Amino acid sequence: MPLFSPVSAGGVGRAVVTASSGATVNNTARAPKVVYTFNGSGSITFGAPGYVETLIVGGGGAGSSAGYSGSLGSGIGGGGGAGGVFYSANALVDAGTQTVTVGAGGGAGNLAVGFSGYASSVGGSLIGIGGGSGGTGAGSSGDMGGAPGDPGSGGGSGGGAGMANHNTYTAGQNMISGQGNPGGSSWTGGSPANGSAGGGGGVGSSGGSANSSANVGGNGGNGATYNITGSAVVYAGGGGGGGFNAGGTGGSGGGGAGGINNNPGTSGTAYTGGGGGGGGGYSTSAGGSGIVVVVVG
Repeated sequence: MPLFSPVSAGGVGRAVVTASSGATVNNTARAPKVVYTFNGSGSITFGAPGYVETLIVGGGGAGSSAGYSGSLGSGIGGGGGAGGVFYSANALVDAGTQTVTVGAGGGAGNLAVGFSGYASSVGGSLIGIGGGSGGTGAGSSGDMGGAPGDPGSGGGSGGGAGMANHNTYTAGQNMISGQGNPGGSSWTGGSPANGSAGGGGGVGSSGGSANSSANVGGNGGNGATYNITGSAVVYAGGGGGGGFNAGGTGGSGGGGAGGINNNPGTSGTAYTGGGGGGGGGYSTSAGGSGIVVVVVG
């Protein structure tokens, strides 16, 4: 079954829900349509094949920190990418009970390496990809992963690049499947302990590159506004990159702010798919969990 299908001329109509679990059901916000909002995993049962309106946001990627086992603050990490966004006014669903998965945000890993976010889905075929994690910052003897500062990971939106070990920019990872934007690039100001990292990408715009003149982390990419629930909400903003003098701002839509020097960034906002902010000091910041909304009628 394709990820997205237009209204068919073959007689398939709007889907009808016969049961659900784990959803908040709202019969009035968009009456006569019914809104099913999943902040956690559950299920939804359709009485026959049909079309629904749906928004599926993956979990945001975590912001990373120093990737070196030496002194704290020896590297500054990039912001996490926002969770990928799948939206369709006419998504075709099969009859029967479909599992709904709401992706968790990426969490902390070893040596201050943040993890990518987890995918959200309906029935395994309508999918919002998890956001990419921010790149780790290089230490004074190079990054423990074997590279002098890492680019952000790929995902729904790419994570921002970690601070490089030399006077070069390191490009952020590009998006996957058109569900977001790339992360931003990093900069090192003459020594491995003096530089700033890129911001994570958002669904609305790419992550910002580190500001070399001010030695400030790149801003997270902005999210996008959807009013599928009956009110306008911004989803999927990227996390700001960590900075030597100041961290980058989080993108609109739940992106966490980048940390300053030895301080970690702030986590992405739950149920938005926002990326976590990058920083230093051996601490990562988690990405925000995703969300799934299904509207019938």
